[in-house]
Amino acid sequence: MAWFFEKSPEISRERMKELVRQSGRECLERICAKPRKVLLLPPDITRAHSGAGWITNILYHFFADEVGADVYVIPTLGQHVPHTPEQNRWMFGDIPEERILVHDWRNGCKTVGTIPAAYVKAVSGGAADWDIPVSLNRLVLEEPWDIIVNIGHVVPHEVLGFANHNKNYFIGLGGKDTICASHLASACYGIENNLGTLITPVRHCFNKAESEFLRHLPDVYIQVVMRYNERDELVHSGFYCGDDLDTYLLAAKQSRDENITIVPPLKKVVAVMQGDEFFSTWVANKAVYRTRKAMADGGELLIIAPGLKRFGEQEEVDRIIRKYGYAGTPRVMEAWRKNEELQDLAHATAHLIHGSSEGRFRITYAPGHLSKEEIESVHYNYMDIEEALARYPIDKLQNGFNRMPDGEEIYFISTPSAGLWTTRDKLNQ
Repeated sequence: MAWFFEKSPEISRERMKELVRQSGRECLERICAKPRKVLLLPPDITRAHSGAGWITNILYHFFADEVGADVYVIPTLGQHVPHTPEQNRWMFGDIPEERILVHDWRNGCKTVGTIPAAYVKAVSGGAADWDIPVSLNRLVLEEPWDIIVNIGHVVPHEVLGFANHNKNYFIGLGGKDTICASHLASACYGIENNLGTLITPVRHCFNKAESEFLRHLPDVYIQVVMRYNERDELVHSGFYCGDDLDTYLLAAKQSRDENITIVPPLKKVVAVMQGDEFFSTWVANKAVYRTRKAMADGGELLIIAPGLKRFGEQEEVDRIIRKYGYAGTPRVMEAWRKNEELQDLAHATAHLIHGSSEGRFRITYAPGHLSKEEIESVHYNYMDIEEALARYPIDKLQNGFNRMPDGEEIYFISTPSAGLWTTRDKLNQ
């Protein structure tokens, strides 16, 4: 079971700080009393709203200043763009830049095993039938860590049902082959089958991989859950600390109760992807993933994304998105069968599938830095961001239904990445 946990309608910042410090003390009692080297594994900047940055800062100073350990941080980037020093300071505070290491998903990983095709086929109901190689960041595997602390936000997720737990290892610190094979498997199984499911096929595979290949690591998980309070503010409502699968399951069940909103089919959704966190459609498309099960046939999703300046996180993925676009599963899979670049970067192929409405509803972007021609070239609609902000003043809208002055009814979502919206008939149990 989890070492300890706390649930409340709202956990204050001061109480969260104490729970974080309690986690550190538990690590000293349960893992290593006098650690020499400690590794902290927080999410990247796209989950900064979870408080993971200041949680990491508290842990850094606990282990470095009070315990005297040599402490390092590796943001679990996956294949996202590494943080700039300015972004590290914004997210992690005064942790020295030289203590924040960069994950290299192409050249910095080591293969530790394989999830065999037969297992993948069995847990996916035949939707995927290939091996998933398991490769992870070499520093995690080869350095003599005495304590490893995973920090993360448990929230509905398009690949793993709910984010975090061992996703930190196999995606956040995973190698290219692991990221590609697992993302394509999830896409073939179906994004709407994954969202809000406690154990998806890929999660099954990752649980097996952790049990077989990472059992020796001296690690623990800190999992937070967030919800909107009565003032429409995103606050912490759950804190879970432990070293087993139950730690994830307890947090995921709370997230399922608090972060999934059941709505009628929505004809018009206006969603905001924060300009200081989301710079590419690769991550901003969480607005598509988390609302697609709520969208009415023929409806429109408008995504206001003031920070948007590219499509892919990596240059080669950006090029692939520009070349093939979010064209729907049949066209993308046909292209995948014919083109080696899509086969080589299968996670990009999966992303193209995840980001398509399959022609069922319209997706419109109001980007801060991409042109109308660029947006329309990838099969999305375009709206000028100034026009969008004038028509939909996001600082005045309330989460949920709003009636605009001209009579238009919209459903507003200020932080799509913090939840999942679905009609009752599409809710995964």
